[in-house]
Amino acid sequence: MQGGREHGEHQGLQPEEQAPLVYDMRGMGYSPEDILLCVDADAEVNAEMKAGVGVKGLSRLDAVKQALVLFVHSKLLMHSQHRFAVATLRNNAVWYRQEFTNDMEVIGQAVRGLASGGTFPRCDLSELFQMAATEAHSSHAMDRTLRVLLIYCRSTVVPEVTLQMPEKQRLFTFDALYLHDKPTRDNCPQRVYDVLVDALERVSEFEGYIFESSSGSARVLFRHICVLLSHPQQRCAQEEFDAPKDLAKMVAPVPRTSSSGGLPQLRKEGEDDGSVPRTF
Repeated sequence: MQGGREHGEHQGLQPEEQAPLVYDMRGMGYSPEDILLCVDADAEVNAEMKAGVGVKGLSRLDAVKQALVLFVHSKLLMHSQHRFAVATLRNNAVWYRQEFTNDMEVIGQAVRGLASGGTFPRCDLSELFQMAATEAHSSHAMDRTLRVLLIYCRSTVVPEVTLQMPEKQRLFTFDALYLHDKPTRDNCPQRVYDVLVDALERVSEFEGYIFESSSGSARVLFRHICVLLSHPQQRCAQEEFDAPKDLAKMVAPVPRTSSSGGLPQLRKEGEDDGSVPRTF
């Protein structure tokens, strides 16, 4: 374990007499979060997602609403002083509920009230980042951190950032969850994903995460939202994160007489299993 220290190795002890190794890790502090939930309001949020055998599919927006209510409820169980605000993304970001609150009923009502606003031919993230930077100053003054969680659903509109963010002025953490159609000649999800990755690397104060899915699976969405419960000040780099494991991708244990020790073996994961490919 990185950062661990070993105790119990004493000279003069035989190998079988050595004290057991003990590892410890320095405590990781963190501040309560102000989390700005920004949800795409384009008509593509109405695309249907898979819900399961014999179950009527949900729209992306309905699944996102359920996932965000779960997210807020779980964060408040972890720390009751986390706070939330809501914005929507059209051609630019606009406030939906600007005042940050830790009132579950208030934020739940705001999330459930989200709706599509039509088709938007462009997307500029500059206003979203400007809103976040402004709010971050207030958060920092109260010894809090600010995080933006963007849920983007357009497969044909590549976001842009016209605002030049100062390289050394990283005031908030940026997470992104990208739900898109499978790549075709008529869309460009790879270009969208690349822009979101570039934006994350440019503006994020602490370790930001980005996830994408073209599977249309509500289960994958909920799995990603659970990973985003992690506090940015306590995260490892995303490329070092290897959980949760998908049990559906594991084969039955082999006999214990084999060299594998009876552990299940992972199959190679496909494009739509919720992994985070850099290319589609």
